[in-house]
Amino acid sequence: MKKGDRVAIVCCSNGQHKTYRHKLDLLHETLSSIGLNPVFSDYIYEKDSIFSGSGKERAKSLMDFYRDESIKVIFDISGGDIANEVLSYLDFEVIEQCKKQFWGYSDLTTIINAIYAKTGKSSVLYQIRNLIYEDRKNQLYNFTNTVMKGSNDLFTFNYEFVQKEGMRGTVVGGNIRCLLKLAGTQYWPDMNKKILLLESFGGDVPQMVTYFNQLKHMGVFDEVNGILLGTFTKMQQELIVPSVVDLLKRYAGDEIPIAITREIGHGTDSKGIVIGEEIIL
Repeated sequence: MKKGDRVAIVCCSNGQHKTYRHKLDLLHETLSSIGLNPVFSDYIYEKDSIFSGSGKERAKSLMDFYRDESIKVIFDISGGDIANEVLSYLDFEVIEQCKKQFWGYSDLTTIINAIYAKTGKSSVLYQIRNLIYEDRKNQLYNFTNTVMKGSNDLFTFNYEFVQKEGMRGTVVGGNIRCLLKLAGTQYWPDMNKKILLLESFGGDVPQMVTYFNQLKHMGVFDEVNGILLGTFTKMQQELIVPSVVDLLKRYAGDEIPIAITREIGHGTDSKGIVIGEEIIL
């Protein structure tokens, strides 16, 4: 991107509470300060319960930005539970033909992986609101260097292996709870020889046991080339045992490469990662 480029701000999952308006005003100011021109969807704030609009309306807003050639990238600022409501209304042929990328995190895992499954196109797992939170100085530095100057600062993260010593493949996945919403649908990504990224904000041992067993029953652990664990916020903050790593090993087995990073997930200091792009660890 370059200075003057128009960028879209959408909300495909839960609508934002109206008390958050000052935060989104700050996001507008922050993006403008680095030379970008943010354009907000009409469906951002809660209007009816948690809905900023119907699934069809939110999808149309997203597709309008895909069709608008002046928009260079699309950032989703939401999270929550209802992003998969828009999937039925997306025009994946249009998305496939566009060069622009979709950015989002958490519940937007559903849209990001659906885009890859239906078009083969990459998207970015990253929350653009990180630019206005506690780690905003570092976030703005990494973001600006990456999107405006062509560096890879935002996507360079530290990691360590806890099982085996290396892996290579195209990254799929994201938030484990939200990814599994796609199971059994046309939007589930092909897992063959992929690197499966998994992270979570909430959830305790029973939820992780459920999620890992579902992936096991689906044969995912037999298909992928490796697993990259991001942060599991609640479990790590509360030092819950068994740990996520111990649980994963229990259900994925001892032959699959597993790496961990504390730099991808729901933290306000989180880096980004490109879903649908090959990495070598």
